[in-house]
Amino acid sequence: MQTPPATKYRPFTPVDLPNRQWPNRTLTHAPLWCSVDLRDGNQALAQPMSVEEKLEYFDLLVRIGFKEIEVGFPSASQIEFDFTRRLIEENRIPADVSIQVLCQCREDLVLRSLESIAGAKSVIFHLYNSTSPKQRDYVFNASKVDVVKIATSAVALLNDKMQPLVAAGTRIRLEYSPESFTSTELGFALEICEAVTDVWQPTPGDKIILNLPATVEYATPNVHADQIEWMCTHLRRRDLTVVSLHTHNDRGTGVAATELALLAGADRVEGTLFGNGERTGNLDIVNVALNLYTHGIPPNLDFSDINHIRDVYERCTRLEVPARLPYAGELVFTAFSGSHQDAIKKSWSRQQPGAPWDVLYIPIDPADIGRSYKAIIRINSQSGKGGVAYVLEHEFGFTLPKLMHREIGKIINDLADSKGTELSPPDILEAFKSEYLDRTAPVALKHFKTAERDSAVHAEASLTIDGQPHKLVGKGNGPIDAFVNSLSGTTLPKFDVVSYAEHSLGRGAEARAVSYIQLKNERGRALFGAGIDTNIELASIKAVVSALNRMLAKP
Repeated sequence: MQTPPATKYRPFTPVDLPNRQWPNRTLTHAPLWCSVDLRDGNQALAQPMSVEEKLEYFDLLVRIGFKEIEVGFPSASQIEFDFTRRLIEENRIPADVSIQVLCQCREDLVLRSLESIAGAKSVIFHLYNSTSPKQRDYVFNASKVDVVKIATSAVALLNDKMQPLVAAGTRIRLEYSPESFTSTELGFALEICEAVTDVWQPTPGDKIILNLPATVEYATPNVHADQIEWMCTHLRRRDLTVVSLHTHNDRGTGVAATELALLAGADRVEGTLFGNGERTGNLDIVNVALNLYTHGIPPNLDFSDINHIRDVYERCTRLEVPARLPYAGELVFTAFSGSHQDAIKKSWSRQQPGAPWDVLYIPIDPADIGRSYKAIIRINSQSGKGGVAYVLEHEFGFTLPKLMHREIGKIINDLADSKGTELSPPDILEAFKSEYLDRTAPVALKHFKTAERDSAVHAEASLTIDGQPHKLVGKGNGPIDAFVNSLSGTTLPKFDVVSYAEHSLGRGAEARAVSYIQLKNERGRALFGAGIDTNIELASIKAVVSALNRMLAKP
């Protein structure tokens, strides 16, 4: 990198828009959406999709709810042409869906593109040419007048040559893109858009689509919004124009640029699923649509099975959705931080059916997009007590007492620390069972029964202590009290029962009872034990033995 002063790069020139309105506006409805996965996205793949893959992908886009789909660049290759023809000839395009074809402003390409769409019901014919000063100078060596003539001549040719198709029942709408809009002088961008509109002569029933692309993202999102608002306020036939966006992500702010440009007055958004596209990619339509959804705005696109959408995308494009990509990434509903885990658990438990979504750290209910609750919390050495308790409850049904959370959290964190890796839910369950449920030394319970006599409970217990058998009897005000009293004649240390909790594990005839008991020894050390049995009384005695064994193991 260049050392200061940095002279290699220049700041982007801001827009003179002293009365800008977009900062005070709020998004209230979804834009028109156009998927460009099959063209802009496909051209960016190291291995472009096969025709069969494109057909599968097209069907996916239709199921999601896209009404405008750019299917390719039919004048650029035979594969693109054949794919467009197959969609039409096999009647694969629903009546309410318009296909869009891209075409440079060249006569031979316009004619070839018209051949490709013959017989279609509704088509958006997308013409473009580059307009920026550097494109005019470096690439085309053309003046502004020349560039305008390229665009208007192509529109006039299209308007003339498409008439036989229109007479045969094909509706053709025009989309025009000054390709490098954001790096074009605003005055010239307006001039060429007006010139194209003059030739096309839009009507209320046949509006022109003016697509204003950020072909390369050069400026901050607020500058992009200023550019769009400036155009919206200067277009002479704004009411006959659909202002369309096509942002790229070179600065990593494609979503923000799109959202601010919608505030600035744009009507339509082009993009791809998960942001596939040249260089750093196109706009991620999933991201913008679900951002709207989390604000209560229907996006008019259905991502309720986002896992399936991601599977088709990854198979057809041979790309992977990044683990942290909003909404769709593998880890976006995963919390490793202990404090986050605890907050998620507490707020989720307070969430009422039908109430507005208000779970901390998770802005959308994962179930709304087909994601699993099971993956929300994963455990490593950075995790906290709430996260461990959440996994044990939601994965395996163990509802631990609140006071037990810190104890089990430390046990699991120490285990994760020693392993130096993430622990899976089965790892956590195994550690819980080993620590609490499977301890049989130095005390092992062999038999226990009770009987009520004279308003007291009499208990008989058989157990081994350090391998030696003992038969004990005791009485108390309940089974636990009677069992604890029966231990007084042994060499086991004295202790008090501090707390007790129980719940059922499972339902029906197969249900078992789970008991949690906290004991405190004479030195004030308190530890929990847990026990499981089909008999609730026996489960509680097992929990006492569990806590006692843990206390003896950790004096």
